[in-house]
Amino acid sequence: MQEHKLYINGEYTDSTSGEWIDIVNPSNGDVISRIPDGTKEDAEKAIEAAYEAQKEWEQVPSYKRGKIVRQIGDELEKNREKMIALLSEEQGKPYEQSSAEVDLAVDYFRYMSEWARRIEGEVIQSDRPNENIFLHKRPIGVVGGIVPWNFPVFIFARKVATALIAGCSIVLKPSQQTPNTAAELTKIIANLDLPKGVYNMITGTGSTIGNALASSPKVGMITMTGSTGAGTKVMEAAAQNITKVNLELGGKAPAIVTKHADLDLAVENITTSRITNAGQACTNAERVYVHESVAEEFTQKLAAAFNNVKVGDAVKDRDAQMGPLVSEDRLKTVEEALEKAIQAGAKVAAGGNRPEGLKGGFFLRPTVLTNVTHDMDIMKEETFGPVLPVATFSDLDDAIRMANDSIYGLSSSVYTNDYNEAMYVSNQLRFGETFVNRENFEAIQGYHAGMRQSGLGGADGKHGLEDYLVTQVVYMQYKTDLK
Repeated sequence: MQEHKLYINGEYTDSTSGEWIDIVNPSNGDVISRIPDGTKEDAEKAIEAAYEAQKEWEQVPSYKRGKIVRQIGDELEKNREKMIALLSEEQGKPYEQSSAEVDLAVDYFRYMSEWARRIEGEVIQSDRPNENIFLHKRPIGVVGGIVPWNFPVFIFARKVATALIAGCSIVLKPSQQTPNTAAELTKIIANLDLPKGVYNMITGTGSTIGNALASSPKVGMITMTGSTGAGTKVMEAAAQNITKVNLELGGKAPAIVTKHADLDLAVENITTSRITNAGQACTNAERVYVHESVAEEFTQKLAAAFNNVKVGDAVKDRDAQMGPLVSEDRLKTVEEALEKAIQAGAKVAAGGNRPEGLKGGFFLRPTVLTNVTHDMDIMKEETFGPVLPVATFSDLDDAIRMANDSIYGLSSSVYTNDYNEAMYVSNQLRFGETFVNRENFEAIQGYHAGMRQSGLGGADGKHGLEDYLVTQVVYMQYKTDLK
């Protein structure tokens, strides 16, 4: 069994705690590795190293930073199969989903490296004669990056590639449930010509390491992907120093299926959106509102699709379409939400129980619930598991109202073949992302951001990069009499 170390200032080191955290394979419950249970002191050492390295790193020409960022992607591609295996083992993703995540991370490093020569400022017109106003874009400073367990490779790339290309140093904290892929990526970075201290990795709990990062006066921005509750704690800690926060938090993505929808297309894409990562994604379709005239046909097709999903251990079965939930606690939480919905009157149309023959893992069959109403908790609270409630509507405006009636505002979708309907609904929905007739997943050149309690700031593309930059305006007066 492998024991990982912290990576601080270009060197591997033990934690001052001397304590360890066991990492469990969610497909069978076996312990597969151990990580140091890092301390506040460990985090402070990493922050100090990053703070000192920042001064040198931001002076490195951006095209050289771009070469290093691209190298990370190239080396990741060389280690593709190893990374896929690690991801499936520690997180439970089926092979196809793990390979897609690793490939997307490779693309992300390469895409972000191309921004090296594209970070631009502005020349602004002055109200005074003989003056130029220059607006510069500069690195925000040390970035504290907190990576979740549901997409540990892709979001590692999202935070590290963006920080490095912007000229920021970074202290990264992987999830204590899925750190093995981050440890492997750290090996790749450690072998590159990156100045010491520019990249650091600290393992441990969010309450300790996350709080140390968010509360440090030497951190310029804290970027976290995780739950709304965890995001609230990060904001509270960051408020001590007015540190910028960049947060992607929870979601309760609605899918509206109108009477003009292609039902087969809707079923295919909603199924994909719900079972991806066993429903453990902030953008997953979490609730459906279907027009009553097509509700019976749609629900029958959806239940059949869910019943046909092959659930299995990705390490042993490459044909598995859905793996386990990440932990026993997560499984129990989802089962409690399911039971609560049934007690409130919901009916199980597909799934609803643990699959037979998969002992020791944290598996749940993908589940469709009918006979639900908008006011039920299952329609309001984030489930983060493979349970999909389906409610009906008769008036499109009423469906839009129910979709918008949420504390979350990350992703949404609408299925219709009526152009006017698609335009109307997409303009009425109040979510950072709206997907029309396709599954819920963002493009790396877009801007992944939420509204309300789904977060602050965003990621990806030009606007995601700019979140890692600050502006400096220089007012330059000059003389015209040069004799």
